[in-house]
Amino acid sequence: MNRHWNSYLNQTLSRRELLRVSSTGFGSLALASMLHGASSADPMAVKTPHFKPRAKRVIFLFMHGGPSQVDTFDYKPLLKRDHGKPLPFARPKVVSGETFNLLQSPWAFKQYGQSGAWVSDLFPEVAKCVDDICFVKSMWGSNSRHGGALLELHTGSDTFIRPSMGSWVTYGLGSENSSMPGYLTICPTQSHGGANNFGSAFLPAPYAGTAIGSVGVPARDAKIPFITNTETPRNIQRMEIDYSQVLNRKQLETTGPDHALEGRIESFELAFRMQAEAPELQDLGQESEATRKLYGLDNPVTEDFGRQCLMARRFSEKGVRFVQVSHTYKWDQHANLRRDHEQNAAEVDKPIAGLLKDLKSRGLLEDTLVLWAGEFGRTPTAEGSDGRDHNPEAFTIWMAGGGVKPGFSYGATDDYGYYSVVNKVHFHDLHATILHLLGLDHKKLTYRFAGRDFRLTDVHGNVVHDIMA
Repeated sequence: MNRHWNSYLNQTLSRRELLRVSSTGFGSLALASMLHGASSADPMAVKTPHFKPRAKRVIFLFMHGGPSQVDTFDYKPLLKRDHGKPLPFARPKVVSGETFNLLQSPWAFKQYGQSGAWVSDLFPEVAKCVDDICFVKSMWGSNSRHGGALLELHTGSDTFIRPSMGSWVTYGLGSENSSMPGYLTICPTQSHGGANNFGSAFLPAPYAGTAIGSVGVPARDAKIPFITNTETPRNIQRMEIDYSQVLNRKQLETTGPDHALEGRIESFELAFRMQAEAPELQDLGQESEATRKLYGLDNPVTEDFGRQCLMARRFSEKGVRFVQVSHTYKWDQHANLRRDHEQNAAEVDKPIAGLLKDLKSRGLLEDTLVLWAGEFGRTPTAEGSDGRDHNPEAFTIWMAGGGVKPGFSYGATDDYGYYSVVNKVHFHDLHATILHLLGLDHKKLTYRFAGRDFRLTDVHGNVVHDIMA
């Protein structure tokens, strides 16, 4: 063994560096996978969790803009009693804008199900599913602006570019379907952080979210582009890719580790495999008329978000690890609260309830974690005459399936819903809990970058065991 090799052995090598100096390299392993079938080098191969998981996959229903907790799921009768009066305690030191006196909710609340959960008239269909839902009513975040709050929700950091939650999940667990990306985001936002909300940052490229459509694109037109090739026979495509990969491998042997090139190598292979599965998965015409109605595809008000939810079920059922659907960017009611929150809820209420019912009927809800969340809540005080300002100090999210307690409410806000005060749950705690439900220890799921071990929860986060079934 020569001196050069000994010097390498005395260093701490990354996996890629070890592959490169041993004259193997990622490119060679990728080529071996192409020629001989699946290889352990596949970054999306199924990985063993740290402990027995309660959930296998995640569907994230993102309500971009910040739904009002006191108008949806956090009933505050004192708001009605004290409507028009000044807030009887101090506001946070940092606020988004100027707010005035207390503003009662325009909607009535009623109790539903055996759990007796309070839900406003905004969500009559979701209200029928409360016995399958775990409400977390004591969420809080660190940023009152949309951009920072979206990044914090999605990546755990409101100040730096970090891997998204879906990227960490696929990095930790891989994907159960080698012919589809492990992380899909349907009609994602292009503002307030944009692609950084579903990017992989310093994690390898295969763990980034694959966008299907974008904000402003009707869900019926949200398709993975260029997924079929009618001009080139499949065997010729295979030969073309094989040759390009040989060139890529030679380039890697010359340059050493190259994240961008390695990502392209894997993307070519995945794109080739997707041709066999993605077109059928995206074809909602295969669903029964009853299923289409369940998601609201027969109604122009619910059709768009219903398509997203139905696609999410189809992708999850076929082994995609993390699917996000976004209702973008509609929930930011600084004014016209009554008009716009009512319209927003009408668009998503039936599709969300349809998704929960469909997953349950198929036996998928048990090991699919459904997360409903916005980036923050709203103030119980008025902005103008009919609006509410941003409020990261208190908001409600909910989860269903995937090992959480059904028909359960956790945490509480103050009498008016301005601050979380009982069993507060920060985004870091939420992330730690989601990973735990998936069988991942958030302190052990790390990636070394720039001389430091990074994780989704940074140096924070406590698992909320009390919400687990």
